[in-house]
Amino acid sequence: MDDLIERSNYRVATPHDSVLKSECAYTFHSPFSTPKGIVVNLETFMGTVEELALSTSTSNDEGLFLRIVKKRIRKDVPMAETNDDAATTVAATAAPVTKLGVGVEGGFASEEDKFEIISTYSLVGLKRMNNNNNSVPTIVEERPYNDDTKNTSQEENNNNNDNNNNNSVPTIVEERPYNDDTKNTFGGDADAALLLTQSMDSIIHHAGLSVQQDLSVWQLDDEPNPVSKYAANLPFVDNGIQINPDPSTWKCAASGDTDNIWLNLSDGYIGGGRQNWDGSGGSNGALDHFLETGEQQQQQQYPLVVKLGTITADVETADCYSYAKDEDGPVKIPNLAELLVKRGIKIGALQKTVKSTAELEVELNATYAFDAITEAGAKLIPVTGPSLQGLQNLGNSCYMNSVVQLLLSGTVPELSNRYAGSDNVKQHALFQGQSPKEITTDLLGQTAKLSLALTSGTFAVPEEEALKDDPDSNNNNNHHQSIDPQYRLQPRMFKHVIAGNHVEFRTGQQQDAAQFLQYMLEQLDRAEQGGAKRFSKEKIYPASHLFSFRTTTRLVCSTDQKIKFKDSATETMLSLPLPMEKATIVENEPDQKRHKGDEELSGKEEDDDNNKPVPTLPFSACLDAWAAETTVDDYRWPHLGTTVAAATTSQTKLTNFPRYLLVQTQRYTLGADWTPQKLEVNLDIPQQLDLTAFKAKGPQEGDNLAPEEEEKSDDTPAAPAPQVDENALSQLIDMGFSFNGCKRALLAVGGSDVQSAMNWVFEHNSDPDFNDPVPEPGGASAPKAGIDDGVVMSLVENLGCFTIDQVRAALKHTSGAADRAADWLFSHMDDMDSAIAALESSAAQAGASSSSGPAITLDDGEGKYTMVGMVSHIGKHTGSGHYVAHLKRDDQWIIFNDEKVAISATPPLAHAYLYLYQRTDSIGAPDPNY
Repeated sequence: MDDLIERSNYRVATPHDSVLKSECAYTFHSPFSTPKGIVVNLETFMGTVEELALSTSTSNDEGLFLRIVKKRIRKDVPMAETNDDAATTVAATAAPVTKLGVGVEGGFASEEDKFEIISTYSLVGLKRMNNNNNSVPTIVEERPYNDDTKNTSQEENNNNNDNNNNNSVPTIVEERPYNDDTKNTFGGDADAALLLTQSMDSIIHHAGLSVQQDLSVWQLDDEPNPVSKYAANLPFVDNGIQINPDPSTWKCAASGDTDNIWLNLSDGYIGGGRQNWDGSGGSNGALDHFLETGEQQQQQQYPLVVKLGTITADVETADCYSYAKDEDGPVKIPNLAELLVKRGIKIGALQKTVKSTAELEVELNATYAFDAITEAGAKLIPVTGPSLQGLQNLGNSCYMNSVVQLLLSGTVPELSNRYAGSDNVKQHALFQGQSPKEITTDLLGQTAKLSLALTSGTFAVPEEEALKDDPDSNNNNNHHQSIDPQYRLQPRMFKHVIAGNHVEFRTGQQQDAAQFLQYMLEQLDRAEQGGAKRFSKEKIYPASHLFSFRTTTRLVCSTDQKIKFKDSATETMLSLPLPMEKATIVENEPDQKRHKGDEELSGKEEDDDNNKPVPTLPFSACLDAWAAETTVDDYRWPHLGTTVAAATTSQTKLTNFPRYLLVQTQRYTLGADWTPQKLEVNLDIPQQLDLTAFKAKGPQEGDNLAPEEEEKSDDTPAAPAPQVDENALSQLIDMGFSFNGCKRALLAVGGSDVQSAMNWVFEHNSDPDFNDPVPEPGGASAPKAGIDDGVVMSLVENLGCFTIDQVRAALKHTSGAADRAADWLFSHMDDMDSAIAALESSAAQAGASSSSGPAITLDDGEGKYTMVGMVSHIGKHTGSGHYVAHLKRDDQWIIFNDEKVAISATPPLAHAYLYLYQRTDSIGAPDPNY
């Protein structure tokens, strides 16, 4: 080990470093998962399971790692009775909840109240013993890292490891508290030992990548901490108080508490922090001292405090607070280092040892027992195993969890085969050549990681444990309320990768599941195109191809009965209207009360209106309304002349029947006051669906077809292009359409007729080139980047903080849509150069991929479908409330309510928001192209 330590690189993690210590980069294994936990590289700070520590893309064949192993143990509780026959002890009945809070008297029991976390650490030297990159690293030596071993000499360590061999089982020793007196004796050379222990301590005390990502989500809607106006001229009391650098000496002067300790920057007083919103937290000693020293006399003398344990060489990361009434919140203190020096604190020698207030707030919200507030209304039997794995809610992430379960957990076997096809993680195609650091930001890799975890059953709760009642609950039906961390899947990394660049999905707010589903397919398509070489298939069929369909519209001119057929752009979701005029109250219908089938989702009544009968609407009426003939006024037929408009009948049907059909029900509409409203209706929807009658047949014998538009020859003088009226263009853009689309519309109708241009937009907005730049008159080519220079200069001038090249790249990425380009620019301000480079690389790879072979034709088959999944929503509109998924498993409906997975008692067929149907002729025969 000495030689390995001497030739290895290791460093101290700063608050700005990404430290992955909560889970493996390639799998969902965590310190809780197995007795081996995970190992964290002391140089890159990336955590993996031991077998993947020396990845295929790493040039190093050896390295130093910190092994982290954690175990959750239930604390002793009062026993009510002992059942000798069953050899089991039953805990006393939980006390009734009288206060809405967690971890306070009369409130809900917190995880810390019920369980103790035992953490153990050890220093591990790993070495690859042959040149095979897929070989499992061998343990050179493993030393327990705790309070005792920090004092152990190198010679003693060597003697204790004489019997170790390269294949020995690592020894795990229980963690004991660290102290500064013994850290510099861990190892041989004093300087090397100090750096080594500082490296390991910096990892242990670091917030970690998961908390950093959570903080970035929570802070998206917050303003940056302001600079305190009291900082520059803060009074300083020269009372001789010097702060001891030993954290064990820090305690509240009033209560003696040693946790959550704050230093007053004026007089050196050390006091406890404030209580949290739920009643837990500090002793309020620091705040009480502020009140006693002036606030009660209307003097804000000593308002600024800093949390001890959060101070490092980077003072920007320290947790500072102002108690002043006109600030009363987190602040920045630019002269913090100067103020600390006066109290004997040398920031260069300090490391972060406690969690900041923001980190504690994230943790508090993440562990708050929302489900304990209401009782479940139905007795659900938990199920567990492969493709029966729950996902933790990261905070309003149920919309994402539901969609991920729908697509990646086995309901769509083609996607499961692509992303979870290999049981051997080391040999998984999407992990090859990807270092632990690279895989954390790789969408294909994180999708594979998530799909593997959902379908493998590796992290499934053992059946006997899943069926146990929660001893802390008064509800006998409350199975499995507190999930052991070793079985918990937190799709945080996946969300960060797929949604990090989206202005809405990257936040911690609730979003529309339908919009996220389409966005997810779009992002997977792009990633698959850009990473085509990483797949084993020669031709890559995009993920969206499984759901892709087109529609064909039959147009009939009222003037001469000429007929024209128009194909739409490719779509992935069939959005159906709900014709409420066709809904009726069904007498004696068991499901005629509002959301009767949602008991298992909510467990509580929304209001007294729930007793009102809800009408029932046949699903066939929705299909008929979607495919009904409609009249288009002022449709312009080329054969009648560009200035002649005629009333036209239009009817739309499906061009092809995709392998999987996603159906969205338009349950949400805008009321007269423009607020979202939910249509209360029970949908009578069949699980077996026949859409044969809705297949477009194309031109039939006897159809009087309109003549095709003639293309002008190159030598024919082009007619002078109409001039686009700027006021008309502005009006159209204000309606939400893209610049290029509006310009095309106006050019098509003469340049200034807004009403006619709107009709043209509604008719042509699905054209593939609708948002493409309009060619210049006379056949002039578009600018080099295919972007209108007028739009570029307008954005540069209006936004004021981006260059021409940056704006042009954003417009190219968003197909010329100015509003989307602005969103993209603002969401990439921190890493603009790398983001633009990634765009150019992706575009080049996609171009090469798309030109490598013929276009992929849409799948088609018999128009009979079987329902295999659905996503339901509770709430007044899609941006609030709660989402759950119901999926078919062996002809049985299973509810996936975040982490709760159970047999569905009453699947809400009548109330779902999204339905997934599989073409019946494809069941049991997955597409081999995936």
